[in-house]
Amino acid sequence: MSAISPIQASEETAQQSSGGFTLPLDPLLTLAAIGLGICSVLTIGPATRHNETGSPTYYVEHQAIYLVLGLVVMAALSRLDYGWLRQFKVWIYGALIVIMLAVFAIGTHVGESVRSISLPLFSFQSSELGKTLLIVFLAAFMVDRSRKLRDRETTALVVALAIVPTMLVVLEPDIGDSLVYIAITAAVLFVAGVPWRQLAALALLGVVGVTLVIVVAPALGVHVLKKEQMERLTSFLHPTHNVESSAFQQVQSEIAIGSGRQSGLPHPGSAVYGFVPENESDFIFTSLGVEHGFVGAALVLSLYALMIWRGLRILTMAKDLFGSLIAAGVVGMLMCQVFVNVGVATGITPDTGITLPLMSYGGSSVITTMIAIGLLQSIYVRARSSEALKGRVLRW
Repeated sequence: MSAISPIQASEETAQQSSGGFTLPLDPLLTLAAIGLGICSVLTIGPATRHNETGSPTYYVEHQAIYLVLGLVVMAALSRLDYGWLRQFKVWIYGALIVIMLAVFAIGTHVGESVRSISLPLFSFQSSELGKTLLIVFLAAFMVDRSRKLRDRETTALVVALAIVPTMLVVLEPDIGDSLVYIAITAAVLFVAGVPWRQLAALALLGVVGVTLVIVVAPALGVHVLKKEQMERLTSFLHPTHNVESSAFQQVQSEIAIGSGRQSGLPHPGSAVYGFVPENESDFIFTSLGVEHGFVGAALVLSLYALMIWRGLRILTMAKDLFGSLIAAGVVGMLMCQVFVNVGVATGITPDTGITLPLMSYGGSSVITTMIAIGLLQSIYVRARSSEALKGRVLRW
């Protein structure tokens, strides 16, 4: 009779307890992702029926394709060990900077902005893909300095490394996604255990910077932002003063959401959507309110709450600091995008232009969000596997 090592015995016990199958994905996180995808398709359909001449289902068909591809990417990433990404942190940061610079060289111009790079078969928005690259890089960088997490030098380095891609996004210009980059950095620093004094100092610097750009500089005749950008960022404070100009979108969005009442309008048409631009992307929440009313909005927000809760749960389940910091970055990204997008549609935050994860139309946004969720799933699977090898049962 051959001897069996304790490790082999634990592995056999884990395999027996799991029925011989690989540990599954987080069911609730998967449910939230699929549920939001279904809500997206159901909302985009009526909202874009008249947007594409001769092809009323153009947006729905493409969004469905993006969602299916995203689910495949999520499932594939969940099978990979996220830990191996640490060794490529320098390459990941290099790729982040390269795609940010590439958009200025070969990007497609839309109005005064340049955000996407067009390739033969598809195009992608560099600032969207950059979110996941920044999350992985910052998490890896913090882990490599795990013995100096509370040092001011570490905090300063993280902020300096994060501010470079953030400023490149601002120059596109894309104020909305730059806010997401800031939220990601703040979330990673917070979960890493950076002292409150350092976080408060960074917050104070942020407030001072915003004050200088929006108040002090214009008073001195120096205009860092264009007039249109300034008006969009401040119009939510006094919307009735700019109803026909900078505040037009948000005012019309609020009116449209209100028209949906409890369960939505049965047949919303161009009379409603004609006054709300980007009703399939930046103002998708407006379309949701029009078509499905309070009930639909509450359902979607509940799915986001479920997704964020699972992200926080996975953060605490992670088997190592690297996994916890990745989860923190993903949760920070999701919370920022949901809050800002819904806030813009309801008139409580500045009109910055930002997508609603898995709801807004667009391949870059959908795939990026699914990559982030795939990383969460990978952390979940590794955590369950680790606990199973120890003979423990890890609760949801």
